[in-house]
Amino acid sequence: MLDNFGREITYLRLSVTERCSLRCMYCRADEGLCPKQVELNAKNLVRIVDACADLGINRVRLTGGEPLLRRDIVQIVSGIRANSKIRDISLTTNAQMLAEYAAGLKQAGLDRVNISLDSLKPDVFHRMTGGDLEKVKAGINASIEAGLNPIKINVVLVRGWNDLEVDDFIALTRDHALDVRFIEYMPIGEGTQSENLRVDNTKILQEHPSLQPVPARNPGQPSRDYQIPGYMGRVGFISPISHQFCADCNRIRVMSDGTLRTCLGQEQEVSLVQALAEGDGALKEKIKTAVLTKPAGHNFRTAQLNARGMRKIGG
Repeated sequence: MLDNFGREITYLRLSVTERCSLRCMYCRADEGLCPKQVELNAKNLVRIVDACADLGINRVRLTGGEPLLRRDIVQIVSGIRANSKIRDISLTTNAQMLAEYAAGLKQAGLDRVNISLDSLKPDVFHRMTGGDLEKVKAGINASIEAGLNPIKINVVLVRGWNDLEVDDFIALTRDHALDVRFIEYMPIGEGTQSENLRVDNTKILQEHPSLQPVPARNPGQPSRDYQIPGYMGRVGFISPISHQFCADCNRIRVMSDGTLRTCLGQEQEVSLVQALAEGDGALKEKIKTAVLTKPAGHNFRTAQLNARGMRKIGG
């Protein structure tokens, strides 16, 4: 499936819920636990994946909100795994419940996890997210034991909060086969006031000359990957502001209410709900038409995107 700029779209980011158990400062601020919104059921989520697979999608990432708040999350993973055209299933989580779910998710067909971890200091982590750092550590260990691989650690750097922990995060990759990825603070939702809080990934890379570039794990991935020789893990930089990667973008997003967005950094959306009711043929046609509207690039530098925060769009 090609867009109007010749990019092959092979990757679906599917948000299964807007609900979240944390209140990360860059995502939801003081909203707390949001009430359950209208969410597609497991059957329709899998139908969307199947339609996308018929159009060329072969990788799916489940996001939220917090995906593990869905009681049917294992069923959703199993339903997606039943499609032989999908070669990779991953899940992004805050890991507060991951220790409980890791083994079952692996058995259902999940390949790997991305874990949000913004500080290695319990007090800072709690102030930034409202979460329990020990639960995250338990989730990482359970994922290793379950065989979920690779495990990627997502770190949103916020000036004055966790930006002095860069060396500590890089040190994690010395003895552990983890991918630590530094993500620039983006102007979405609560992040619209992010300019003074953003840490430029380019400067971090300049300050760490021991990091050597390594080949990307997947085509079109937003992360530029590096490794210190002799270390087991990798360090990645996702830099939508300082290093735009739109020319290679291969992804679309579907939110938990059935809304499709072709670009994280643009607000154009199309609902798939009516097409779901009309049948699989209509659903595939709706997706194909939407992909043709995918813009050349995001709008982060010239606009602040307020309509939906990250918990609604899907991380």
